Amino acid sequence: MRTLVTGASRGIGAALMDEGRARGHDMLGTVRTGTGLRLDVTDADMQADVAAQVGALDLVVCNAGVFPGRGKTLETLTADDLNATFAANVTGVFLTVQAQVRNLSDGGRIAIIASQMGSTTQATGDSFAYRASKAAAINLGMSLSDALRGRGIAVGIYHPGWVRTDMGGETAAVGVAQSAKGLWDRFEALDMIRSGAFETYDGTPHPL
Repeated sequence: MRTLVTGASRGIGAALMDEGRARGHDMLGTVRTGTGLRLDVTDADMQADVAAQVGALDLVVCNAGVFPGRGKTLETLTADDLNATFAANVTGVFLTVQAQVRNLSDGGRIAIIASQMGSTTQATGDSFAYRASKAAAINLGMSLSDALRGRGIAVGIYHPGWVRTDMGGETAAVGVAQSAKGLWDRFEALDMIRSGAFETYDGTPHPL
């Protein structure tokens, strides 16, 4: 599959690139800074430029995300923290799909990397901005699944696991390679029956 991964410079994104290449897929990855296909997912003009550059795709993976305000409390979290989190984790997903959907043929696939922290049934009193943004991303994915069903474009929503990355920390339970392998299993199995579902990287249905 010809695949575009956003946020591909490190962590889960970089591991998805490696695993995709190992499986024989044609991989394209975006980076916010440095060498490569430059993209700030919150910038609509950059999104349009990247869409024009990459052309036809079989799979779009919305992986880019941020976690500002980590550790801040109800009293210390700022509006800037909230705005930055939603801009990348929600608006960025929408703009990516909006720009790239024209490159997807009927029957294409979209994968949204969300988080168990977006589960409304498992919410706890911390990480307010990140949790709310990932809950919105899950809901957005379900709405996109419905909107694109007529074109046969399947949308999968995934919790990658608690992964040992800069965001997840060194004590996280899952390695990036393990997460990427499981996620690719999900991408390859994604079809219209599974479209709109929220699953973990190992294929287990996740509570909303």
